[in-house]
Amino acid sequence: MISIEDCIALCGLSEDEVLAIAEHENIPEIAAAALGHYLMLHADGPRHVMAMIVDDIRAAQARGDADRVQALLHVLHHFIRRNPQAAPPVHPWSRMLGTTRH
Repeated sequence: MISIEDCIALCGLSEDEVLAIAEHENIPEIAAAALGHYLMLHADGPRHVMAMIVDDIRAAQARGDADRVQALLHVLHHFIRRNPQAAPPVHPWSRMLGTTRH
């Protein structure tokens, strides 16, 4: 019998990434692992997964759940490090507004 851990290991995403997909789509973890695997097979799939994580972050912010926001920010950071093609061409979160560099 294949376990949820096996499915997660085979899908190419971390457990936290699968959990973020499950949270976003309101589906069981096993279905989220299958969806994540399917998405990651397509050129724009990593962007879709990243968008789900970002949506989860926004939802946690709206609920005032600072711990969940922090956890999801770590998930997003690790996802983008492993999947740089998912990152937007402009990183507004990494620019310092109102300052100039010399």
